[in-house]
Amino acid sequence: MPTVRRDWLVVAEEELRDLWLAGRGLPLTLAFSLVLSVMTYLTATNTALNFLEQRESVNLTLQVAVAVGALLVLLASADALSGERERGTLESLLLSPASRLDLVIGKAIAALSIWLVAIVVSIPYVWFLGHGVGLVTVALAGGVLVGTLLALFLLGLGLAVSAFAGSNRLSLSVSMFVLLALFAPTQLPGGAGQGWVGELIQRVDPMSSGLHYLGTLVVDAHSAGQDIAWLLAPAVAAVLGILAAVVASHFLTLRGGTLS
Repeated sequence: MPTVRRDWLVVAEEELRDLWLAGRGLPLTLAFSLVLSVMTYLTATNTALNFLEQRESVNLTLQVAVAVGALLVLLASADALSGERERGTLESLLLSPASRLDLVIGKAIAALSIWLVAIVVSIPYVWFLGHGVGLVTVALAGGVLVGTLLALFLLGLGLAVSAFAGSNRLSLSVSMFVLLALFAPTQLPGGAGQGWVGELIQRVDPMSSGLHYLGTLVVDAHSAGQDIAWLLAPAVAAVLGILAAVVASHFLTLRGGTLS
C-alpha cells in the first residue's frame, strides 16, 4: 500500500520547532503572561470588588487575553511568508516537494499554536478572578470560541497579506493597520453604539461583535444561545480568512510585490 505524503505536517513540525525552540514563541508567551499578571494584580487588589465587578474583571481579563492572543497570531502569520522572502529562504521552500498550499497550511498551524498556548496561559488568571462567582467554565468556553474564530480570521488575513506583500515591513504594516481599523468600533463611546448605525457597525465588525458576545456571557450572565447572532460576523470572518489564505497560496511567488 503506497505511503500517503503529508508535506503540510512536515512543514508544520519544522515551523513549530523554529517558533518554540529557536524563535519568538517563548518570549511572546512570557510578555503575554506579564500583561495578564499586571491586569490580574490590579483587579485583585481592589478590595471594593462586588459580585458585578468581579464579573467585569473576568470579562476584561478574558477580552485582553483574546485580543492579545489574536494579535500574536496576526504578527506570526504576517511574517510567515514575507519574512521567508526577505530572509532569502523562500526559494528553497518553493523548490521543496511540498506544494504551496502545504507550505501555507504548515505555517498556519505554527502561527495558530500561539493562540492555543495563549488560552492555556490564561486559564489560571481566569480561575483566580472568577472561581468565587462560578464563572470559570463559562468564561473559558466563551473565550475559546470567540478567540478561535478571531484567531482564524486574523491568521488568514496575515497569511494572505504576507503572500502578496513585497516586503516584510509592508506585510506587518498593512496587517496592523487592518487590525487597528477592526478594533476601532470597540472604542466607540457608550452613546455612539446605542443607535441603529452604531449597533450595525458593531454587529458587522468581527472584533466588536465577538467581544460583545463574550461580555453578554460573562457580565450579563446570558445563556450561550441567547445572543448567538453576535457570533455571525466572527464566524463569517473566520471562513473568509481561511479562504483568503488558500487562495493566496496559489499566487505565492518568490518576489511577491502585488502589495507595494
